[in-house]
Amino acid sequence: MLDVKGLDVRYGRTHAVKGVDLNVAEGEIVTVLGANGAGKTSLLRALQGAVRPASGTISLDGKELSAASPAARVASGMMLVPEGRQIFVSMTVHENLQMGVYLRSDGDVARDLEAVYDRFPNLAERRDMKASVLSGGEQQMLAIGRALVGRPRLIMLDEPSLGLSPLFVSRLFDLIVELNKSGISILLVEQNTTMALDVATRGYVLELGRVVIEDSAAALSTNTALTEAYLGGGNETSALTTTGAQA
Repeated sequence: MLDVKGLDVRYGRTHAVKGVDLNVAEGEIVTVLGANGAGKTSLLRALQGAVRPASGTISLDGKELSAASPAARVASGMMLVPEGRQIFVSMTVHENLQMGVYLRSDGDVARDLEAVYDRFPNLAERRDMKASVLSGGEQQMLAIGRALVGRPRLIMLDEPSLGLSPLFVSRLFDLIVELNKSGISILLVEQNTTMALDVATRGYVLELGRVVIEDSAAALSTNTALTEAYLGGGNETSALTTTGAQA
């Protein structure tokens, strides 16, 4: 479904993403792991079109999207749920959800909005309230709901568990699995390595903008270097470089 080749992202002299190759097949959950500053968010911003890559290609179902606008990528079925939710707190819950359907002209919008309310009853109870009254977990549900009403085929999630309580994190990952089973492919950027690998099919590890490890989620979960870097508090660079993996 998603095929990324040789992606480079630069901000002036800062080389944030370096020659990344990545793919997501239909029906997969693929996770991207890495420390802060590894280039994960820059990667997603480039995929969604918020930043223009310096080089490389991005294709969805064989259609080249590297020069496409963010709106064109949304229309193709690619949705980003950004880090920090980025909902409109001065607007109501319902108005926020309506922002997710601005490209749609079909007659099923009302039905899809109600489907989101059925999935997230807390949002239904607060549909006419300002989004600022929502808890952090409810705001994350709103951000995901906003993506869902756009009828995505691929959802990209950027640090969805950030700032959430352990109970809500567990509910969130159950939701990710549920969405995937409903036919939505998932590209998940997440620092909660254990939870991400529990739900993912495959994973990539980014270090300083490069892919240093790519493997099945099962293999990554037993990778000693990855465990030391992300679960044991070790030094990311030294732990990962010792694997001998190449970008």
